[in-house]
Amino acid sequence: MNLAGIRDRLAPLTPSFHARRRRRRLLADRYLSGNGIEIGALHRPLRVPVGASVRYVDRIAVAEMRQHYPELSRDRLVEVDVIDDGETLSSQPDASLDFVVANHFIEHTEDPIGAIGNHLRVLRPGGIIYMAVPDRGQTFDSLRPPTGFTHVLRDHVDGPGWSRMTHFEEWARYVERAPDEQVAPRAQALADQKYSIHFHVWTPAEFAEMLQSAQRDPGLGFEIAEMQTNGDECIFILRRPSPPQINHR
Repeated sequence: MNLAGIRDRLAPLTPSFHARRRRRRLLADRYLSGNGIEIGALHRPLRVPVGASVRYVDRIAVAEMRQHYPELSRDRLVEVDVIDDGETLSSQPDASLDFVVANHFIEHTEDPIGAIGNHLRVLRPGGIIYMAVPDRGQTFDSLRPPTGFTHVLRDHVDGPGWSRMTHFEEWARYVERAPDEQVAPRAQALADQKYSIHFHVWTPAEFAEMLQSAQRDPGLGFEIAEMQTNGDECIFILRRPSPPQINHR
């Protein structure tokens, strides 16, 4: 799908909560089957189709989540089946899954390219990454500058340490609206806590451009099968290609 086609598909929509949830389900019904995982589901797991099996992956158990996310104290959180880093998925063998669901996750990663690569690694040929990505222009990230491909590429090649504190400072300044003199100490407190902020932010079109740039890496190997704007998020369906069929005669 070319970039012009992508932009045409990203017309602004403001559906209700139920309409957004319905669109998520329709895409899940269309693309998900077999055995898979969902990363960071918290209190809003994706409903998978009948016949599909999903396990829940998170970096900490539910009891620790309650401490880390006090704002979710009244919400029911899914039980974690696998404790693992959702960026690396080191517990998951190569080519072992039919799908990976990562809704509102990629913005929390410090190495988005590496995370996508690892999600592709655990998929069988033809497997699906289902990801909903928040639109920075319609969320609390609206004042933050977009993350360009050069930035995420350096995070991947050099490691994210060079940019980590800048992201925490952006969060303190533009999301928490800390006064200038409190930005640095607040950013340090968040870093010490290892709080899971949005390290990278995009509009749907910006994220689509990032994906298209990432596709040039022959080691990634994915197709953008579909994308749908969905209120303050955009759902991207990535597919690991199946090997070409060889016709023996």
